[in-house]
Amino acid sequence: MTNTEDPVGIAAPTATELLYKEKLIRILQGAYSGELAAAYAYEGHWKASKKQEERETIARIEREEWHHRSLVGDMLTNLGSGPDPEQERKRNRIGKTLRALCNVSGWFMPMYAAGRLESYNVIEYEDAANYARLAGYGQFAPALIEMADVEREHERYFRMKVESHFLRHIFPKWKIPQ
Repeated sequence: MTNTEDPVGIAAPTATELLYKEKLIRILQGAYSGELAAAYAYEGHWKASKKQEERETIARIEREEWHHRSLVGDMLTNLGSGPDPEQERKRNRIGKTLRALCNVSGWFMPMYAAGRLESYNVIEYEDAANYARLAGYGQFAPALIEMADVEREHERYFRMKVESHFLRHIFPKWKIPQ
């Protein structure tokens, strides 16, 4: 028996795997709380939208954010962890504030903010998939990559909307995820 095996012969995680597991948990906790904020914001966003196509699309995006939150929550549970209470409180307030502001902020700002956020989410889920593999939780990677792809679709939608508005020349463009 080596020092990386327990008495029944099952390999214990290496120090490197444990480090990547900690990084994975931190990313997933941020994503979990971020999905909460996003879902609340999108609820206000679609309800404030005037065009039926926008209302339907953003309502679908809201549902996808709630679904991602559920998947990420399950992953955290499987990792023996859970949400970060401080992030939950903070993102809850942010999401509900953004939800309320959608009624007064006009059309452009919610579209712009959503696009920037979704761009970041793509990278976050891709990083999480990589950490999952490195931590010995490769079974999470396909779902995380799928979530990154859905977030990429969200980013494309909001970028298309922003690019149709005259204010696009004033605000800096965000990085387009690959």
